[in-house]
This record gives sequence, structure tokens and C-alpha cells, in this order.
Amino acid sequence: MPKNLPDALPFLAENPIVPVVVIDDAEDAVAVGEALVAGGICCAEVTFRTAAGPEAIKKMSAVEGMTVGAGTILNREQAERAADQGAKFFVSPGWDSGVADVAAERGIPYLPGVQTATEVMMAVNRGATVVKFFPGGEAGGLKMVKALRGPFPNTAFVPSGGVNPANLEEWITDPAIAAVSGSWMIKRDLINNKEFDKITELSKEASEKVKELRK
Repeated sequence: MPKNLPDALPFLAENPIVPVVVIDDAEDAVAVGEALVAGGICCAEVTFRTAAGPEAIKKMSAVEGMTVGAGTILNREQAERAADQGAKFFVSPGWDSGVADVAAERGIPYLPGVQTATEVMMAVNRGATVVKFFPGGEAGGLKMVKALRGPFPNTAFVPSGGVNPANLEEWITDPAIAAVSGSWMIKRDLINNKEFDKITELSKEASEKVKELRK
């Protein structure tokens, strides 16, 4: 029988904002990590969408105070590679049992993407306490999360896609939400243009707002 997934709630309790980071040049990874930490955000989901992703995870993991995870993990092979590079959590746009197996075997929290009750059941039946609600805006927003929370009162959600400064308060103050995921503070062009001070500024605004809202 497959092992259950590790509990992601303790990690997310300390990291209520999970920035989605798309890096095209792994040489930027350290500066990106340092910019986030300086802004009060101490974790990052570095996506596997680019060829630089795996190496960026390895490099950013060396930044003091930064917990680095791997995003857009689609299969077991990618999960194994991400873990070997030092990823401390996995995020997927949907559910994959192979990724879940690696997460369970290696003791790495896994946030599978869900939109439906069936997908939540698949995750919960493997011991998941938290799931990623993706794409958050297009899939029905907080109203849909509240509907799913009914039959799954012990499951927490991390919305990704459609979260922004304008609706951050609505999301982060709802009891069903463990954390929020987004890229408004670290857009791809900010990284490519090496606007690391701007990333720190936007990260500080986001982290301070969340602290205030969750007092």
C-alpha cells in the first residue's frame, strides 16, 4: 500500500505566501532568493517550465533563510530530479500518483492541483491535508473553494492563478486558505531585467499586508 503524503500545513503556516518563480537563467537564482528573503518571503516555488529550473533550485537552495520547492512537476521522473536538486516541496497543476509516490518516499510535502471534488478525494485518500486550487480565478474563485470545503472540512487550499494585491485580503482571511500562491511580486520580466530591488519592494508589501491581515 502506498505511503501517505507528508503534512504540508506546518510549512505553510510559516510561509503564507508561496511565490511562483520562473527563471530563464540559473545564474539569477541566488539574487532572486536574496531579494525575496529581504522582502520577508522565505520560500519559493521554482517551476520546471524552463531548462534552467532544476539548476536554479539547486542554486537558490543555498540562500540563507530560503526554502525552495519545485513547481510544474508533472511526473515521477521530474519529482526525482527536483528532489535530487534539493527541492523541499513539490507543486503540480494537477494530481499525479507518481509525484505523490516520490513525495511520500522522500518525506517531501506535495501540493497537487485540484478543481473538482474527485481530485480532492484522490489527494485526501493519499493523506494530503492541503491541495492547490488551480487556476484559482478561472476555476471559480473563493466561492468554489468554499463549496469544496463543505464535504472536505479538514482540507486546506492554496489558490494559485488569479491571486493579486486587489483580492489578496479576500483569499488570505478565509479559514479554508492555508496560503496563497502567485507571481505578482516576482514577474518573469522583473527577473530577466534583474530588477531585484523591485522584487524586494513588492515582496515586502505583500508579506507585510499578509501579516497585518492575519493578526
